[in-house]
Amino acid sequence: MTPDTAVTPSRPSRKTIATTPSPAPFASPHPAWLPDAALDLVRTGTVAVLGTGRADTIRAELDGAPVAPPDRADLVVAVRDAVATAAELGLAGDLTQPPAHGYAVVREAGRTVVLGADDVAALHGFWAVVRERAVARLRGGDADARGGAADAVTTSAPLQPIRVLDHWDNVAVHPVMGQVERGYAGGSIFYAAGEVRADLSRVRAYARLLAATGVDDVCINNVNVHAREAQLLTDDLDGVARIAAELRAHGITTHLAVSFGAPVLLGDLDTADPLDPAVAAWWADAVARVYAAVPDFGGFVVKADSEGQPGPFAYGRTHADGANLLARALAPHGGTLVWRAFVYDHHQDWRDRRTDRARAAHDHFTPLDGEFEPNVVLQVKHGPLDFQVREPVSPVLAAMPRTRVALELQVTQEYTGQQRHVCWLGPWWEEILGFRLDGARTVAQIVAGQDGSNPAGGVAAVSNVGADEFWTGHPLAQANLYAFGRLAWDPTLAATDVLDEWIALTFAAADDAALRRLRDVLHRVMDDSWRRYEGYTAPLGVCFMVNPGDHYGPAVDGYEYSPWGTYHFADRDGIGVDRTRASGTGYTGQYPAPWRDVYESVETCPDELLLFFHHVPYGHVLHSGATVIQHVYDSRADAVEQLTEVEEAWSSLSDLVGGALPAAFDARVRERLAEQRRSAVEWRDQVRSAFFRRSGVPDASGRTIY
Repeated sequence: MTPDTAVTPSRPSRKTIATTPSPAPFASPHPAWLPDAALDLVRTGTVAVLGTGRADTIRAELDGAPVAPPDRADLVVAVRDAVATAAELGLAGDLTQPPAHGYAVVREAGRTVVLGADDVAALHGFWAVVRERAVARLRGGDADARGGAADAVTTSAPLQPIRVLDHWDNVAVHPVMGQVERGYAGGSIFYAAGEVRADLSRVRAYARLLAATGVDDVCINNVNVHAREAQLLTDDLDGVARIAAELRAHGITTHLAVSFGAPVLLGDLDTADPLDPAVAAWWADAVARVYAAVPDFGGFVVKADSEGQPGPFAYGRTHADGANLLARALAPHGGTLVWRAFVYDHHQDWRDRRTDRARAAHDHFTPLDGEFEPNVVLQVKHGPLDFQVREPVSPVLAAMPRTRVALELQVTQEYTGQQRHVCWLGPWWEEILGFRLDGARTVAQIVAGQDGSNPAGGVAAVSNVGADEFWTGHPLAQANLYAFGRLAWDPTLAATDVLDEWIALTFAAADDAALRRLRDVLHRVMDDSWRRYEGYTAPLGVCFMVNPGDHYGPAVDGYEYSPWGTYHFADRDGIGVDRTRASGTGYTGQYPAPWRDVYESVETCPDELLLFFHHVPYGHVLHSGATVIQHVYDSRADAVEQLTEVEEAWSSLSDLVGGALPAAFDARVRERLAEQRRSAVEWRDQVRSAFFRRSGVPDASGRTIY
């Protein structure tokens, strides 16, 4: 995300805000991973549901299934507090206790009983059974509604206390960034014509999809808070309450992104100084009004002193001062303040090789460790730059042991093909979440505070959803949204298994033979797609060879002489950024052992991150045995050649179109595959040609360079 959207606070007038004609009502969207056929797997046997709240949502999902007493029903879903004894459920022995915020699944005598710690957990447990039966069918097991595994008790609870999707949706269409900033799936499901939508049916359907993955929180507006969006905090609270009602039914809590400058932008104050008592009083009043409208409101997300957004620096205050101001206003209501750590100088002199954007978050925030209120969560992008296709994991995630820290991922494909390219992100997130950043704990364990050595934060991501028929533009990008929720709940899952779940649910209407063919083809198309995309785009961790502004397509020097701090420093002799302690920016020193030394040396730095950490000659030999220049030539060409296999694999499903494979789904995928090939060829030719023109080194394979 770059500051093409920088905002100067000014008090708006509702009367001057331009609007567009009211939109047509939503057409029926694609059901994504919850088609009726997926629910049929749990509706054929007898059922019983015990409890209130979201238990009513479960009852609605099981509508049409035969109801039986809970001690005899084939499937029972119960909130723990609604059950006194195991005998009420027809179970022997003592009643199983579900884990906090989680559920237990008891299988006994051919029956399945789900016990949720609360009503939301019971809903998650219900979806777990649906998922399990779909996958069992995919893999040739028993998916009968009264079947399942042998007698056993399994439990599950989310590792992360916060599992939130951030929407960069604008209420009013922005003249540069549109309705959804960095959105590639049509307009907003929340807003149209400068207002909260009258028809929120898509929001309700979206909440249902998220509940089936494990997401519990949604921030409903852009972190770049413009004048119109700022009014969600005041004039539009009725609309926020309507959105919250739709999300609430499926256990999703609503959050708002707010402007740090809101007291000036919306109030009667001439300052937003976080240490001014009048400012604190303004925020306390504003928060009280929000909770009066939405009693279960989750909290605020703030982007401050970043890319033109106002913040505490304007008053000589720290980010802790700014965050704590809002956190104290939220605390009496149980609210959380999420403060983004995406802070850097976007007016950098490209001639200055000592200033390093990658260092910025660590330099700004780690000196403040321990100064934040307990309900502040610092949201840190997974890499130190900006969701690039290959970056190292941010050292900030392990550098603040007295602060709640959340990992931020990006489901929307800003830098990974913008939902025009197949780019299955599950394997990448599996790699990030499993990375042992401090040499012992994984990133997932660190942000969850799993061993008690730091407070628990969570996992966030920028959503890829819009008003598009298929929700995500590219139908296969639905799998990324699904995977975020599943990996946020359980980061130990293998990406290949998560993809199986998505396939089993999405294509549940297919017969057994067709379903297995779809599974085979989708794995061939998707499993290696992230590395394939990396293969024809920016090489070896160099980053930002994209068109400025829209970030789509190649522009090798697009940001090279810009103020954004996103450089590759390529010349006739070599390429890459020296971030070593010995001779560069010192960024490697921000890492804990062993990575500070692994990244410091060209001998131990992983090939895929070499140009992120080092400036090397084109003839430098990689661990693979290839020189840097030949690797660039070969990998770009090879990745494009692999697209032929992808296209042929998809075409092999042509006899299923109109049946197991919906015709509209197939047509959209084919359209996107054609664009992917066009774009990939352009990437290949521009990157290969640029490297040749700088280095003068020919491609040893003799392939054409322009």
